[in-house]
Amino acid sequence: MSLRIAFCASNAPIAQSARAGLTRRYGDHAERGADVIVALGGDGFMLHTLHRTQELAVPVYGMNRGTVGFLMNEYSEHGLVQRLTAAEEAVINPLAMRATCTDGEEHEALAINEVSLHRSGSQAARLRISVDGQVRMAELVCDGALVSTPAGSTAYNYSAHGPILPIGADVLALTPVAAFRPRRWRGALLPKAAEVSFEVLEAEKRPVMAEADGAEVRDVLAVQIRSEPGVAHRVLFDPGHGLEERLIREQFV
Repeated sequence: MSLRIAFCASNAPIAQSARAGLTRRYGDHAERGADVIVALGGDGFMLHTLHRTQELAVPVYGMNRGTVGFLMNEYSEHGLVQRLTAAEEAVINPLAMRATCTDGEEHEALAINEVSLHRSGSQAARLRISVDGQVRMAELVCDGALVSTPAGSTAYNYSAHGPILPIGADVLALTPVAAFRPRRWRGALLPKAAEVSFEVLEAEKRPVMAEADGAEVRDVLAVQIRSEPGVAHRVLFDPGHGLEERLIREQFV
């Protein structure tokens, strides 16, 4: 029985060209009913593909035809069926965000990498942080803060000086962005099952936006974040180059 492969690509010319060559060589099955989806692009397109296909429960194998490729495998037209057959699978549970805005509207979104809050005005944000209903920090004055999954820990979280988390670790990283007070606070590691709540203090004077993998919500008053075990993204990697290995290797660069 042949492998049913569905190809998708970002709008970048290099990705579209790669898709054309691969479909000529391996055919192109519809995503619904495929054995595997091959995504051609960068990490941003990979995240978009995982979100878009999450209800299909089909594993996704990325090949790098973009600028960043932490979630991607090396591109090659040759031996694709053999690579897909031998690939290692990592299962990623996303974060669920529920954001309440100053006008009372509520917005929900899922994030594979992180949920982040950012000041959207000229003044620093003032945030109150609770974990599982208990206030852990009465006031954080900062440019923002984020909660990251292990899969996203080498992305924005790492740029904000947060820790890199092994993919199998049942923890989340809570990381401040440009903390002003308390200045020396570097964040916290929390159990994966924890629910993190941010309350925006002086929301009208110091407006804050929330973002879940690029999905923006402006003028938030409160944001709740938790892991969503009911959604499982299946990501494939070449043997020896899986996400666990990449996360460990990144710490020794």
